[in-house]
Amino acid sequence: MKQTAHANGISALNVGEHLVDTALVPDGRRLRLIRNGTDFAILLDDNELMSTDLSASEGVLASAVCAELGSRDPVHMLIGGYGMGYTLRSALRVLGSTAEVTVAEIVPKIVAWAKGPMARITDGCLDDPRVQLVQQDVALLIASAEQGYDCILLDVDNGPEGLTRRANDWLYSREGVAAARSALKEGGILGIWSATHDDRFAGALARSGFAVTVIESDRGEAPCPTGPNEPHVIIMAVKRE
Repeated sequence: MKQTAHANGISALNVGEHLVDTALVPDGRRLRLIRNGTDFAILLDDNELMSTDLSASEGVLASAVCAELGSRDPVHMLIGGYGMGYTLRSALRVLGSTAEVTVAEIVPKIVAWAKGPMARITDGCLDDPRVQLVQQDVALLIASAEQGYDCILLDVDNGPEGLTRRANDWLYSREGVAAARSALKEGGILGIWSATHDDRFAGALARSGFAVTVIESDRGEAPCPTGPNEPHVIIMAVKRE
């Protein structure tokens, strides 16, 4: 859903696109929910954050981490950012009935959109009895936990290369990585979605006591006619003792 420039600094909509609603992130920047036929996209100003036709890698984030967890039971999972729910739904498909999944979403309208215009896509995942939805910054939940989670999945911003809020940078700082490690149980996993490769951050994780695996994932879109599409990246970091 590429946009065209508009005089007020916010992109005009293309033919076939419809503005469903707007929301503000805590720093005052504007999110827009756009619909084009059966597809949806969420934009921050002129930047597309997520869309239903670019969703494959969000599901891989959960499935890869759950596969690494193996037979661990029960599992307490923390997901940072609901987004469009692809990570959550992928996790629920493979987790057992005793799992607990805490979803931290700081923007109330993201949840309203999930239960309203995107209810067909959401498919009731927020009503699953294994799910606890918390309107809170995931950074606060991480900082306050001590060996509380078997895995932490961060689908926040564009990954370590932040876009939405400067406050998200803490998650990928030395202090944030240390807090995530403390919040994980023995052998716990930190899984991070990233729009691009970030060797610097992967190296920082390794130096902070994690065994790191980097997984490339298809973006979930048709091939770009003007050139190759770079894959999205899943950074999986297992806590070492």
